[in-house]
Amino acid sequence: MRMKLGYSTRQAATKLGISLSTLNKFIGLGQIPEPPVTEVAGMRVRLWTDADIERVRQILPKIANGRKTRHKKKGKPQTKKK
Repeated sequence: MRMKLGYSTRQAATKLGISLSTLNKFIGLGQIPEPPVTEVAGMRVRLWTDADIERVRQILPKIANGRKTRHKKKGKPQTKKK
């Protein structure tokens, strides 16, 4: 039986319910910590553990999503009735 070393970044994004490009964007902006680089079969990869994914899951609600905050529908202004 093969032991699972960890999840790829793509698999981590799926487990978090966000796209790979969104996860990479947050990593690039420094908003999400990324796991250290590990060498597997001669390749350098980032392997995400369940703890890494859970840590990011706690951070995600604190990251403001520009699209949702920028384009909120504004309600009609209330007028005073006399």
